[in-house]
Amino acid sequence: MLLAQVENVGRSTAWIITLAIAVWTGLRLSAIIAAGRPMLFDFFFLMFCYVFMGLAPTVQIRSNLLSTTTKGIDSGFDVPTAVLVAVGIALYELGRLSRYLRERANGNASSVIAVRRALQSQQTKVSRVRAFLLLGFGIAFSAYFISKTGIDSLFGSRDQAFAARSIAWPDPAIRSVMYSLAIYPLLVGIGAITQVRKSVRRELSGWYLVVILAASAVLLTIINPISSARYSLATVLFALAVYAGAVVNPRRVRGTLVAAIAGLIFLFPLADAFRSPAVNLVRNGFFGEYKSNPDYDAFWQIANAYSFVLDGLVHVGQQALGSLLFWVPRAVWPDKPVDTSILLANYRGYSFTNLSAPLWAEFLVNGGVPLLVIGFLVVGYVVRAMDRRLLPAFGAAGYWAIVGAIFPVYMTILLRGSLLQATGAVAVALACLLIVRKPDRTTLTGDRFRIDTTLRDVPRRRPSRIVRD
Repeated sequence: MLLAQVENVGRSTAWIITLAIAVWTGLRLSAIIAAGRPMLFDFFFLMFCYVFMGLAPTVQIRSNLLSTTTKGIDSGFDVPTAVLVAVGIALYELGRLSRYLRERANGNASSVIAVRRALQSQQTKVSRVRAFLLLGFGIAFSAYFISKTGIDSLFGSRDQAFAARSIAWPDPAIRSVMYSLAIYPLLVGIGAITQVRKSVRRELSGWYLVVILAASAVLLTIINPISSARYSLATVLFALAVYAGAVVNPRRVRGTLVAAIAGLIFLFPLADAFRSPAVNLVRNGFFGEYKSNPDYDAFWQIANAYSFVLDGLVHVGQQALGSLLFWVPRAVWPDKPVDTSILLANYRGYSFTNLSAPLWAEFLVNGGVPLLVIGFLVVGYVVRAMDRRLLPAFGAAGYWAIVGAIFPVYMTILLRGSLLQATGAVAVALACLLIVRKPDRTTLTGDRFRIDTTLRDVPRRRPSRIVRD
């Protein structure tokens, strides 16, 4: 359909590579859906690549209608950029494959370890007291947030909401943390109460549900389709759906993942209608949506990052240091690195600086092509490991189910960048997760079996003993 409806005007041949990216990631997404397994980290990585590194750049290159916020990019950068994107995805797949081969190499031990981890995920419980305390803090801070920004800003345009937050907290780092504190204590608290509810007596279950629904109403007042950024809204809505049981069996998994793709392709553009006070619901057709659209500037920002590398401007780790120390105000650290998107916009002389800085660009400006190679191998390995850890968690009343509800979707924000913008929310969410966590280090027991959860007395490649009581 894309080749038939989008005329190739001859800008470059890079569209062949980006189309291949769309085909590969589309096949992988289809395989995950067909399997009905909630490999959510892998799924959302591939979904981002499918749209932002496959469909969108293919349309823009064939039509020569690039993102309006990244003008003046020489067509000679098209093929190298497409190759860098494809190499990143290939290395991601190699990283996942290496983790998979390691699991296979463990032989029978891997199945026993999987059982042990499944039991551990159930054993890593959520503290009921801490969950309610975090939820109370979240409600209190949300009230403070509304008092500072005004209730009207929450139901105005997205630009108006951002302006209200900027007036309340002029420093970008502090503003990011404050906004995150209004969202993630509530979101994690709701997830924690949901997990606790699975283990309470039936007569108390109804009261827990009332608390969950009331807290969700407060959360959806802060994060709503009118004034909220689309990525943040998607993170919250998906997490609430997972809390409600959207991935507890293969049939629900398939429906949820199909809905996620449909939401990104069809609803994501419409959700931008409330960016400004003048609501705009007019769309330019399916493929026309990608033409000249600044929402799909990620590919071209990678081209700018590659140009940045070729000009010898890389300072190894400088941007990463700014992301790690995001919490330091600029009043204390005047030379603190700006967002990578702003860095690249200033480098190119763009007047508009609120651009993307996808993970490829972050790797390039922090260490060039070598860091891109190493980085995506690591990302693939870690994503596979996290998905394996999460698989048994969704059916259990445990801590990791909350992790699996929030972070896979939030990974799309990290992939789009900039990291400096996104790390504040990650830090707040991780802190909230640590608060509600209640690890139990005792030996697990059941009616028929007992399994020792430590590995101190177990050879590395031999299964741990399962002892019949």
